[in-house]
Amino acid sequence: MRIAMIGTGYVGLVSGACFADFGHDVTCVDKDEKKIAALHRGEIPIYEPGLDELVATNVKAKRLDFTTDLSKPVADADAVFIAVGTPSRRGDGHADLSYVYAAAKEIAQSLQGFTVVVTKSTVPVGTGDEVERIIRETNPKADVVVASNPEFLREGAAIRDFKFPDRVVVGTSDERGRKVMGDIYRPLSLNQAPLMFTARRTAEMIKYAANAFLATKITFINEIADLSEKVGANVQEVARGIGLDNRIGTKFLHAGPGFGGSCFPKDTKALIKIAQDYDVSLRIVESVLAVNENRKRAMARKVSQALGGSLRGKTIAVLGLTFKPDTDDMRDAPSIPL
Repeated sequence: MRIAMIGTGYVGLVSGACFADFGHDVTCVDKDEKKIAALHRGEIPIYEPGLDELVATNVKAKRLDFTTDLSKPVADADAVFIAVGTPSRRGDGHADLSYVYAAAKEIAQSLQGFTVVVTKSTVPVGTGDEVERIIRETNPKADVVVASNPEFLREGAAIRDFKFPDRVVVGTSDERGRKVMGDIYRPLSLNQAPLMFTARRTAEMIKYAANAFLATKITFINEIADLSEKVGANVQEVARGIGLDNRIGTKFLHAGPGFGGSCFPKDTKALIKIAQDYDVSLRIVESVLAVNENRKRAMARKVSQALGGSLRGKTIAVLGLTFKPDTDDMRDAPSIPL
């Protein structure tokens, strides 16, 4: 299959390299000329274990290429993946979809023949509808299906997550779109990875619901940590004791300063905004955000107490802080803003 990957950020580059390793012909597109030039030199703009070797192998095999011009890759593609950023919009917490919509409009101008356009970026429910509207308005003759294919990659383990996923979610009700996406992910059938087809809006919701649930687990164990500290219990043993229950599981039950990083804060905020737009109350997710903010403030107070009760007039150095192990994720939303 011929694939165009729009965006060479974390999701786009990892996905593009893995698709190429499946045997597909992949062209990754980015407007940043310096980034594309660096990739042509074999320089990887992010740190992900094994990604440099994966990129080099597939570039050498001529299955992976990089460019700043999307016109030819899109025209030749069986599927075009949109993997651009969707940061929190300043002021209201909604996801900023300007990059997604700009990519959709530019893609529409270059489409030739039947093509599946896939939103890989994390986008609110209904974004696929707007992407389809933009494409059909820009190019009424386009023979296109718009699908959703959310990513569930963990930084530091992204390549393994891509090749050995718990599930692959594809949102499309179109049979031609299902066939193309099925062919793209067919190599995963060897690993017996479940390929889950849903309606497009359902796929978009699955991504936000998954992140909100994981954020809830983190916040729950942090509240239990507060209580354990008061009553003299060991929260690590509590976490292990409940995590060994198969209905609960051990992951995301490590007490700490709260969740941060580049996904959970913006995605939980965006989910709440989506609910508000539809006049639905998400009290649990709203509480998760509130508790997480309080957790960070409480951690700051502990730091202050350890330094004599006040941070005023003191210079504090935090060395080697990253949100996720084995990554270089030092992006927005740090866990402990002092």
